[in-house]
Amino acid sequence: MRLTTRLFIGFLMGCFAFCSAQIESYNYKRALNDVSTEWHKLTLPDAVFGKVNSDLSDFRIYGITKKDTIEAPYLLQVLSEKIVSKTISFDIINKTKGANGYYFTFQLNSEDIINQIHLNFKEQNFDWRIELQGSQNQQEWFTILEDYRIMSIKNETTDFKFTKLDFPDAKYRFFRLLVKQKDQLELQSAQIFKYVITEGSFVNHAIKTMAITDDKNQKATVINLDLEQSVSISQLQIDVANTFDYYRPLKIEYKSDSIKTEKGWKYSYRTIKNAILNSLEANRFKISNTIAKDLKITIYNGDNQPLTTKDISVKGYEHQLVGRFTEPANYMLVYGNPAARTPNYDIAKFETKIPKALKALKIGAEQVIIKQKQEKVKPLFENSYWLWAIILIVILILGGFTLKMLKKS
Repeated sequence: MRLTTRLFIGFLMGCFAFCSAQIESYNYKRALNDVSTEWHKLTLPDAVFGKVNSDLSDFRIYGITKKDTIEAPYLLQVLSEKIVSKTISFDIINKTKGANGYYFTFQLNSEDIINQIHLNFKEQNFDWRIELQGSQNQQEWFTILEDYRIMSIKNETTDFKFTKLDFPDAKYRFFRLLVKQKDQLELQSAQIFKYVITEGSFVNHAIKTMAITDDKNQKATVINLDLEQSVSISQLQIDVANTFDYYRPLKIEYKSDSIKTEKGWKYSYRTIKNAILNSLEANRFKISNTIAKDLKITIYNGDNQPLTTKDISVKGYEHQLVGRFTEPANYMLVYGNPAARTPNYDIAKFETKIPKALKALKIGAEQVIIKQKQEKVKPLFENSYWLWAIILIVILILGGFTLKMLKKS
């Protein structure tokens, strides 16, 4: 019985020592205050992103009790927008040419609300104006879009198409499209949609400095952005002051590495987005969640004059941890461990059972986790003379054995 008790106590002490060692394998910690129920949520501060793995795999929630150190499971949620798309069935019942251009009439096969139409023309290079009207009986028509511009450019260097009609929710049985074009054209296909967008939760990231230069060799405008700190980036928007029409390819990069050379610092950049900056739509570019501090935007002007940048905004989705706390303890969030892997908790398989209304935890200030210093193992012989003396004795012994062997032979 005593042996069993000792083994159990030894097991608990071993577990405690193991968990403590686990905590020390991380570099930073923040206290989690006001843990009062089983489920809580906490919003990750921007300051943590520059100190974690790029895949956010090294977050852990540990709780310190009087007897043990426990780990609380969590679920990482990125509060991005959610888009639900529904394709609406329809028929094209009229294709006619009038004095103003070509008319196409769509008849919906249901009483659905729509807010988007995608058009596909046989022509590959065009710049047209269109009108869109709606009607319940084809007698009285109501204007939905007026003087709306669609465009397609295709050549050896460019393949750009903007033929999406985006408009507020509309509920009509018939929709009439007028393409203000006198030359022959062919509408190969069309798609009608109902889009429902649930907006995400964004965090605005402050830009510390912005430098704009014109690279005449590349015929490009280069914009370097230095943010206040490393953050998770998911959207970048460029506001152009020019009112004339423009169409410019662009590339968005982030600084991934730096090396100091004799000629100064050399920086490496990694591309995260190739897109088109144009005057037809809002220049709002979605980016796969990327942790970065320094961004570089290259706008390729070709033979055109450089554009005037009015403003640039950088945003990131809010990151949230949903944790389950089953025992009273002093809980903390730890992070900063390059060797850590993404944890595999059971709660990820039962996400639908997590309560919708969760109390937010107050997260404390960042603290550096102090590592226990390991005692330095002293060498067997601190004085090198002792080592040389032993080597000399070994040589003499080996020499004596060699002489004896030679005499016997």
